[in-house]
Amino acid sequence: MTDHSQRPSFDPNAAATGDSGVFGLPFTEEQSRVVLLPVPWEVTTSYGGGTSKGPEAILEASRQVDLYDLDVEKPYEPGIFMREIPATVAEWNAEGRQLAQSIIEVGGDLESNQALATNLSKVNELSSALNGWVYEQVRELLKAGKIVGLVGGDHATPFGAIRAQAEFFSEAGGKKREFGVLHFDAHSDTRIAYEGFEHSHASIMHNVLERIPQVKKLVQVGIRDVCEQEIEYCESQGERVRVYFDRDLKNSRFRGETFEGMANRIASDLPELVYVSFDIDGLDPRFCPNTGTPVPGGLEFSEAVHILKAVVRSGRKIVGFDLNEVSPGENGEGEWDANCGARMLYKLIGITLASQGECRLMAD
Repeated sequence: MTDHSQRPSFDPNAAATGDSGVFGLPFTEEQSRVVLLPVPWEVTTSYGGGTSKGPEAILEASRQVDLYDLDVEKPYEPGIFMREIPATVAEWNAEGRQLAQSIIEVGGDLESNQALATNLSKVNELSSALNGWVYEQVRELLKAGKIVGLVGGDHATPFGAIRAQAEFFSEAGGKKREFGVLHFDAHSDTRIAYEGFEHSHASIMHNVLERIPQVKKLVQVGIRDVCEQEIEYCESQGERVRVYFDRDLKNSRFRGETFEGMANRIASDLPELVYVSFDIDGLDPRFCPNTGTPVPGGLEFSEAVHILKAVVRSGRKIVGFDLNEVSPGENGEGEWDANCGARMLYKLIGITLASQGECRLMAD
């Protein structure tokens, strides 16, 4: 449980020091209500790279974020802590990335190539190991009474987190409650084992729907880059999947609908318990030019925040979240991406706390 008895005193107006924690905060894990799990993984990324460096870049950029927030009152007060970058995961990533590149170069065509088939098998084994590691870390943190946020890494990273959260909250307190995922992204991520990778970043939501039965609803927002198979798959799910394509959101605006109305519609499609999976490329790529697969269009930063606030005001409870695909670029030149990522992370934390009654949502 969170230990409030030994909270350190600090000045929220002071500059962060180089050895301070995330957002310049002095809290330990035991003193924090929110614990962030960094996952430096980008094994199956098939276009731009650098997302495995996202957690470290976000941590560094977070120390430049002012703690006063215009949407949530004092979101830092319940305590926020980010764990150290796990060396084991970084090692798995380095090994898996090298193996996966040989497969990606041939577009997943492994016919009659036994060496590549062996590489694929090993990549899938490493991905399964990662999923198991994330699952165990998140499950233990939930048992300790923490709100857990995962910081990737590519969008393959949160499968174990979503599984742990869905299992934990669907029957918490002996009461069955409906659990759903609110997914911000440019991509549907419902491909089937993309390029042969069973746990591809492009397959995360297909895997969630097929392997986590507690997920009763998936609501996708900002989607604008899909293949025919993904369209057909989402349609086959019936009411379990609701997709708000970026084109349709824009057309509604062109025809005079307020964004307030759209945000409320999105919130109304969600069940009582909500997990937020946030791929940064759901935003307009001017906010994240170095992300792995940027796509023209997308949400404004403020629009994404407005949707999240609509979820809170609808009475739904955000139980956890992830933030993925923030990349400082292969050479670490993307300070802007990390800056935007850190600020979106702070919003996700604050709005999650507000949905649980631990902070106050400010009036618009």
